[in-house]
Amino acid sequence: MKPSFRTSWTWLLGLYTVASFLETVFWGQMTAFTPIFLRDLGMAQSQIPSMVGITAAIVGAAGIPFLPFWGALADRYSRQPMVVRSFVVYIFAGMISVLAGNVWIFVLGRSLMSLSLGNSGLMLTTLAERTPTHRHGLAFAIMNSAGPVGAFIGPLIGGPIVDHYGFRTLMWINVVVMIGVVLALSFGYLDSYRGKSQDSVWHMAGDSIRVSFQAGRLRTLFIAFFLLYAGWMIVYSYMPVVITSLYKGDNPASMIGYILGAGGLLAMILAPIFGSLADRFGYWRILMIGAALETVLWLVPFWTRSLIPFAIIVCIISGIAAAVFSISFNVLSSSASDNIRGRVMSFAYLPVNVGFSFGPLLASQLVKLDLFYIFPTAFLFTGLGLFVLNIARNQPAPSNT
Repeated sequence: MKPSFRTSWTWLLGLYTVASFLETVFWGQMTAFTPIFLRDLGMAQSQIPSMVGITAAIVGAAGIPFLPFWGALADRYSRQPMVVRSFVVYIFAGMISVLAGNVWIFVLGRSLMSLSLGNSGLMLTTLAERTPTHRHGLAFAIMNSAGPVGAFIGPLIGGPIVDHYGFRTLMWINVVVMIGVVLALSFGYLDSYRGKSQDSVWHMAGDSIRVSFQAGRLRTLFIAFFLLYAGWMIVYSYMPVVITSLYKGDNPASMIGYILGAGGLLAMILAPIFGSLADRFGYWRILMIGAALETVLWLVPFWTRSLIPFAIIVCIISGIAAAVFSISFNVLSSSASDNIRGRVMSFAYLPVNVGFSFGPLLASQLVKLDLFYIFPTAFLFTGLGLFVLNIARNQPAPSNT
């Protein structure tokens, strides 16, 4: 008897990819249109740039303390409920944000989104168990490219809605979409994994931290990825502010969407190409090449102060950054031994979220001097991340013993 489509790795890849895409559409729209909604809530224009960074920092940090427990609960009981849990969180976060009557209630709503942390690592672990080994690079590239693509396509879709119907209408649409995702992930696939450990969740959470950040390659990789992602998040969080500073027309939300969306389309092309190249020539080699290209290109936007050239270069960087982001998960997964891979991958997005908190917080101070200082800062962080990545490459990976 042929296996059910609900146990097929290709079906699972498609389901997880669509869910990841819609998740980051939500994230991307929240990030892109926060400056506009802050203005609608009555904040003075001079205060908005700093508040954008502070809000992103709060959102990035709020859910990090809970992260070890999601992986521990998944290992103790089952992964699928923990994946579904993250999308239920988005429903409540969207509803609170859309009903917000002041800035701080809105920040509270956005902060709830960080309680979704850990879902991508759990999905990647389940996907890796079902996918043929020779297809891991392509499968990870497709699923992981959905995140950056969604983060860029979201503003493209949402910009005209915000311009014509307002931010709150867009958020209600997102709430309805997230309800659909919850139903799809609850009933759309079969997860046979059941935890066998009898340890307490507290003990397993502590053990997850220990094995994920033990000395050696894993710890160095997490440091390298934090630096790479912090550079990216510094720019990504402030991209809407930069675009609106260069655009003088009457539809700023639409222009934000057009530029970020074009970057997402390029990411959709480059990430699978880089993933296929990584399957053929090696994850490490392609990751190092991509990170080097990204590092050099971050300097270019600093000297580009007109809208069209700026849009072209940031789209190119966005595509390469998405490819680097995707392949980094292959490197992390292949660097973890079989007996700890699940717990390590539950922390896979931790450098992203720490970077998403630290990067904008630093940028909130830089923009007081010059908005475009974020680009050489991204160059410095990414270059340092490339240096640390090279150190990790030369360290031995953990063994199964």
